[in-house]
Amino acid sequence: MRVVRLVLQGFVLVFVMLLVGVIAWLSVAPPELLRVGTGYAAKIVCSNVFLAKRDGAQVLAQDVQAPGHPLLRTVHVDVDREQGSVTARLLRVFVPATAVYREGLGCVSVADGDLETVLAAPPAALPPLPKPAAGPWPAGGDSAANDPRLASVLGDRDLTGSGMRAVVIIKDGQLAGEAYGPDFDRDTPLLGWSIAKTVNAAILGRAVAEGRIDLEAKGVFAEWSDDARASITPTDLMAMQSGLQFNEDYGGVADVTRMLYLEPDMAAFAAAMPSIASPGAAFNYSSGTSVMLARLWMNTFEDPAAALAYPRTALFGPLGMTSAVMETDQAGTFVASSYLYATAPDWARFGQFLLQDGEWNGVRLLPAGFVQSMQAPSRASGGRYTNGQAWQVGPGDEPDGRFGLPGDTYWAQGHDGQSIAIVPSERLVVVRLGLTPYSVGYRPQPLVKAVIDALK
Repeated sequence: MRVVRLVLQGFVLVFVMLLVGVIAWLSVAPPELLRVGTGYAAKIVCSNVFLAKRDGAQVLAQDVQAPGHPLLRTVHVDVDREQGSVTARLLRVFVPATAVYREGLGCVSVADGDLETVLAAPPAALPPLPKPAAGPWPAGGDSAANDPRLASVLGDRDLTGSGMRAVVIIKDGQLAGEAYGPDFDRDTPLLGWSIAKTVNAAILGRAVAEGRIDLEAKGVFAEWSDDARASITPTDLMAMQSGLQFNEDYGGVADVTRMLYLEPDMAAFAAAMPSIASPGAAFNYSSGTSVMLARLWMNTFEDPAAALAYPRTALFGPLGMTSAVMETDQAGTFVASSYLYATAPDWARFGQFLLQDGEWNGVRLLPAGFVQSMQAPSRASGGRYTNGQAWQVGPGDEPDGRFGLPGDTYWAQGHDGQSIAIVPSERLVVVRLGLTPYSVGYRPQPLVKAVIDALK
């Protein structure tokens, strides 16, 4: 019995030592995967609580834990409404990560843990967006409009997809139909994920129209001046053919997740990537390129406040996108790869703007030919991606003709089922937003085809 007791005591001692070691490990040097997880949870909950006015516990369960990595199920969040922050922790104790809300700029991930500096920063002096106008969309939008021919389409869950949160259909410049998922409506700001890339391309186009940016300039970052990266142009970045290394795998700790949740200066992180191919020679989808493009047009302003105001003054205000909020990193660079919130009707305004070739209310906002170049397929992508941070083919990389869609269809797409289909020949825009992981196999092309057929 004494031997058994000693053996049991030894097991208990080893267990306690292991437990102490794990606690020390999680407290002092937690793995990057766990830091990415809590950083992601804090950021998503923060934006949805303070921008979209949703319940934090619901967002954690629905948006973070249900579709995410199993480790996320151990994450707990604390919402501090007075401070305007959300802190996420593993098992309520470990690996804390915080995101902070700023009026007009949404939430910022405090990637380096310097919460005090972020909280002490003065509020951004942003110009107010115009108030929503009365009357029908696009000038207003205070009432829903549904063409009866679309009733069966909008009511078909196979077409709108699981996790659908919003569908908005614009035909001939008019709101033809809209539908919303449970707990969402036309006033709920929704995350577009990588649709932000296409919006950022249009903001860049505004900078081109004002003579701020030369798309064929070389040596656009000082640290590129004396190596192979010196020949990279903004055009190369727009087409995702810069030749820079970047891993866009969201399954664990990759360049994209490290950039979004562990790096306070995302543009600097992306710009430091090595060159692995000549510019124009290889396609590599990279969220880092979109953040660098935002940094490029922001660098044309001497006053950082003017740069922060530019999305509002150059695009959101003129288009009446009164709900649109693009978020920044800690360094003050817009995270133009991923973080733009807007209501579904405002996302539709942007799609209609592209359909109208960069004109709005009879005023040309983008240079002539810029939208055509945005939708033209890039050479290095084999026809899948465009020269302007958009997609020539819809989700799934299958030819749109396979679904019976017109050949001029092109797309803005985002993670978890976000899409804007633009069909110039049909004078049609179809916005579909939701929480629909790619793994479920949903494709919005049949929805767009059904809309075309219904409205003929």
